[in-house]
This record gives sequence, structure tokens and C-alpha cells, in this order.
Amino acid sequence: MSDTTLPLLLEPEALEPLLGTPNLLLVDLSRADIHVQYHIPGAVHLEYNQIVRMAPPVGGLLPDEAQLNAVLSAIGLTPDSHVVAYDDEGGGKACRLLWTLEALGHTRYSLLDGGLHAWANEGHELTREPTQLIPSRCTVQFITGGVVADTAYIMNHLGDTSHALLDARTALEYRGLQRYAVRGGHIPGAINFEWTEAMDQERNLRLKPAAVLRRQLEGMGITKDKTVVAYCQTHHRSAHTWFMLKWLGYQAKGYEGSWSDWGNREDTPVEN
Repeated sequence: MSDTTLPLLLEPEALEPLLGTPNLLLVDLSRADIHVQYHIPGAVHLEYNQIVRMAPPVGGLLPDEAQLNAVLSAIGLTPDSHVVAYDDEGGGKACRLLWTLEALGHTRYSLLDGGLHAWANEGHELTREPTQLIPSRCTVQFITGGVVADTAYIMNHLGDTSHALLDARTALEYRGLQRYAVRGGHIPGAINFEWTEAMDQERNLRLKPAAVLRRQLEGMGITKDKTVVAYCQTHHRSAHTWFMLKWLGYQAKGYEGSWSDWGNREDTPVEN
């Protein structure tokens, strides 16, 4: 299976006949108690906390290469694997895995559109049978100039018309009325686009049609000539926003640490 075989956004009905295909690595980032009750046949479970690192008060950082190699080896990732990720929350955790893979240069991946909601609600096969893990020897490393933005990168591009910032938090967080860091508010110039705005609530949390999302983003000045940096509190919700942007053809990055980094520093400017 090559990296061009499957689309970036994969529909449940397209995945179902592929179950059991060699090199298809189906990864479930749902809660562990949900996975035990039911999951897609052949899916391996991955705990979200294994792909993020905490350095209080900052959360949502990338683990080092050694930890990621251990985690990805445990689930059987190889250079030939095409990863299809899903979760039970609309895609935030699954997209964080995909963003991490992209940061490591592994571009053979897809998001299951609608995740477990779409799969289960539309009558596709589920099982309680544990998936036999076949570990690999994964040796990945971060690539430079990729999809990861840090504080220095954003500071260097504040006011740069070639860049845009998309804040995936709630309007209350964006305005500083709900605070999960020492300081509240948002990065100067950032535009608020709550991550759930991209979800179609009538279609089992699938992404809204591309034309609808493009029109909405362009109406806010988020145009395809800009590099767009997505952030939230810990780059969990905004990983979904990053994926949406990538799917729409934008040059996109994700800010690891996000507001838990920016809002807990003393050397970063804040708007309310």
C-alpha cells in the first residue's frame, strides 16, 4: 500500500473493505474503557498520553524521539505502514497522532472521517476482540522546517502578513474570560475558530464540506497564500484544526504547548 493509495480523509465505507490489508495500521485513540467495549476490527489502541509530554505548567509538548520510537514500535509502525487514525471525540486525539507522524516525516496516513461516531452510528462492524500487537523496530526522527511551530517561531512572525494564527479554543478562552494559564487572552492577531466549528453535527462529526470550510476561513482572512499556525490550550483541539487546514490545501503548522506555553510566559504579548 503506497502513500497515494488512500485519501487523507477516509470515509467509513471506504475503510471497511480494507480491514486486514497488509501495511494498513488502524490506530484507535479512543478512551481505553471505550476500546475495551467496542472498536473497529483490527484496531490497535494507543493512549493519548503516550504521544504528548508534560512539563508543568506547559502541556501538549512533543515527546523526544526515543519515547516516540518506543511507542510507535509497540503498535507496529513501519516505513510502509499506512496509518488510519480515529477516536471517539471527533478527531482531536487522532489528528494529534497524525500531526506527530507528519513532524517525524511519516506521511502515509489518513483520518477516519467522523471516527468512531460515524463508524458505529452507521452500522459498520465492531468487535470486543483484542488486536494482536506485532511490534516493529521503529526509528523515526523529527524533520526540520516541518509542521511544528514553537514560541520563537510565532514571535518571529507576529505581524507578518505571510502568516496567520488560528485559535481553536472557545470564544471565552480567546477573550480571556475563561483562563487555564497565568494569563488569559490570545496571541496578537490570532483569529478565533473553535475547533468544533469544522465538524458537521448532522453527519456524525465528519468534517464539513471543503467548500463550506474554505468559504468560512476566507471570510475571516485565512487565505491559502498564508502559512497558518493553529493553536489551542495544548495543541489537542488545534491538531484537528491543523488537519482541516492540511486537507484544504493550506500550508499549516501546529504550536506545540500552545496557550499553556504562551499564556504562562512573561515575555510574550497578549491580546484580550
